[in-house]
Amino acid sequence: MCTSFFIDNSLTEYKDLFALARKSATADRFMNYYSKPLKTSGEVRPTDVCPVIAPDSRGNRAVFAMKWGFTLPNSTQPLVNARVETASIKPTFAESWSRRRCIIPASCYFEWKHFKTVDGKEKTGDKYLIQPKGDTITWLCGLYRIEGDIPVFAVLTREPSEEISQIHDRMPLILPESKIDEWITPSVKPDSLLPYALTDMVMEKADLQVQM
Repeated sequence: MCTSFFIDNSLTEYKDLFALARKSATADRFMNYYSKPLKTSGEVRPTDVCPVIAPDSRGNRAVFAMKWGFTLPNSTQPLVNARVETASIKPTFAESWSRRRCIIPASCYFEWKHFKTVDGKEKTGDKYLIQPKGDTITWLCGLYRIEGDIPVFAVLTREPSEEISQIHDRMPLILPESKIDEWITPSVKPDSLLPYALTDMVMEKADLQVQM
């Protein structure tokens, strides 16, 4: 699962993304009508609003403010993840899988170690900071849709790499920057890009200061 990621706004690579997100009509809408500011630094959690890359009305790459989490009927909890293995057939995600894909730029994502105690109970342990080896930006793959007048997104997850499986049974779907335009293009078959997913990760225990 992916239920928390981090944005380091000191990275120069983020500057253009942030500027475009702040200028987006969706950023104004979230602030003016829902009192939810665009978050461009620190730890991002479900229901936060953050910069997301998606196509504009002409099909060109653009950056929008979007809220994390699909809203479900009769539920107070947002649906923040979608399994890549079943997204194409799940009613909640099928249309987005085919036509509304997005990229969520992050510096890294967080995961908690899951383990079983001697009596078989599930426990949560240390929190880890994880990102692709050699990269400063983690391009998380997601799906989005419009709810009312606002865009919302969910992060896609997949089977973990061998290393990540030591702490969790899922990991986000992450693509290299060179595949962003293809991923967000509706006419491209998303399955064709899955072989390019990044799985060589580096991880370390999260510093409490990083989580602020």
